[in-house]
Amino acid sequence: MTTQFLATTIVSYGNQWSYILPEILLAGLALLLLVFEVVFPSTLKRRIPTISIIAQLVIFHVTVCAAVNAQSTNALHFYTLLGNSSAAQFMRIFFVAVSISVHALAMISLPKQRVPRTEFFHIVLIITAAMMLLAQAYHFLMLFVALETVTVGFYILVSYYRTSAFSLEAGLKYLVLGALSSGLLLFGIVLLYGIAGAKPLDMEVMIIKDPLSFARISYALQNSPDSFLANLGILLVLSGVAFKIGLVPFQIWIPDVYQGAPTPVTAFLSVGSKAAGFAVLLMLFLVFAPYVSVFVPFLLVLTFATIVFGNLAALTQHNVKRLMGLSGVSHAGFIMMAIVAISPRNYSDIASQGITPIFIYLIAYALASFAVFGVMSLLAGEDDANQELHDYHGLAKRSPFLAGVLVVGLGSLAGIPPLFGFMAKLLVFINVFKAGLYPLLAVAILAVVVSIYYYFGWIRAAFFTHWDPTPAPPIQNPESKIQNPLHVPLPMKALLAALALASILLGLWQTPIMKLLALLGLS
Repeated sequence: MTTQFLATTIVSYGNQWSYILPEILLAGLALLLLVFEVVFPSTLKRRIPTISIIAQLVIFHVTVCAAVNAQSTNALHFYTLLGNSSAAQFMRIFFVAVSISVHALAMISLPKQRVPRTEFFHIVLIITAAMMLLAQAYHFLMLFVALETVTVGFYILVSYYRTSAFSLEAGLKYLVLGALSSGLLLFGIVLLYGIAGAKPLDMEVMIIKDPLSFARISYALQNSPDSFLANLGILLVLSGVAFKIGLVPFQIWIPDVYQGAPTPVTAFLSVGSKAAGFAVLLMLFLVFAPYVSVFVPFLLVLTFATIVFGNLAALTQHNVKRLMGLSGVSHAGFIMMAIVAISPRNYSDIASQGITPIFIYLIAYALASFAVFGVMSLLAGEDDANQELHDYHGLAKRSPFLAGVLVVGLGSLAGIPPLFGFMAKLLVFINVFKAGLYPLLAVAILAVVVSIYYYFGWIRAAFFTHWDPTPAPPIQNPESKIQNPLHVPLPMKALLAALALASILLGLWQTPIMKLLALLGLS
């Protein structure tokens, strides 16, 4: 008993709670919002989202400081549960910024529905904290618990519009397919656990005694070449992660779920969930490095299929939420290009292997996506699942500002110069060219050309449809859900203007982003 107590005491002293201060603050803020819901009078409850955003701006500053200070050490925390990497620190900052943007979109969308509001923001904060822990996971137990926390939260958010058949259907599909992906992931973890536990240690190092630790599994894989169970375990784990990212053939849930989910949740899935999956994938590349010859060809095939399918499927879409979902599949393929391009190199230090384009692409994709989803939130009616291209006819006349934001966001997603999305794609293509993946590069360039067609079809609907030589009488189209005139709240207008300007300025001048990445040790 004394020995167990002493061991427990040692472990408790090793828990550096200050390291996860941003996550603790987010969880505390989430609980505090529920208290405000009970304590505040009805006249003040509508201020809860604003309070949450202000508090998150403070947490964002704390997260940046914590990320910069963490670069002075390279230690594991909570006895190998959490790892300190440059990529993880970047993702912590990224997720807080995504949460703030989702809050802003929800402040526009939720008032159109008769649904609880405070609970929505509470769940968003919990998911954000779980994503931050997921990006730092250095142990399969932490990875699985954090991933399931994120997934369960999204189960609720996707079906949050309880009176919408589309939302409920989307929630059910996401639940069923999400459970399947979790099963694949867990089965792969079990196989790797068995290999790590069965492999005897040649040296007594405490950090690799736990069979679920990434370090121990990597050690076991190095000493178990050509193991069938290791191959199967790795492929199953990567398949489970591929579901979260939306790689083909694990993308089947995306169109229906993106359409049925509330627009802020669709944006959260498109940007936050996808980024979390890539953060996990980067870490797993280090763990599975001894089997690089097995999983890289597997991911290379998925990347080809994802880019081709995402762009071809988006060509026929008229529902803009499904279009954003399928185009997001193609963007997942572009980010995968940046990842597989570093695979032929040495994995001993992935932070120095040219992964900067991955994070630049994530930033560009987030800026453009939230700009587009912001316009969609403002234009959507009570049933935001049915947003068609014809609903955007005449947008340039009704609101030149929203039309301008839309064209900047879609142009950046398409990779039109001089927008930030063009520079992000260019950096990825350069890395792919240096890696010698010429067929993949050729397919990606053709995919960019294809994507211009459906993105510009959306822009055409907003800008050019009303230039009909035989215009209709000057009355609002009864089929259009766009109100006339459009009112954009000042805070939302400021946010959309900032997103659009950032996409333009960063396309011309990338120094601020490069300095931030250098500060975090990523360039």
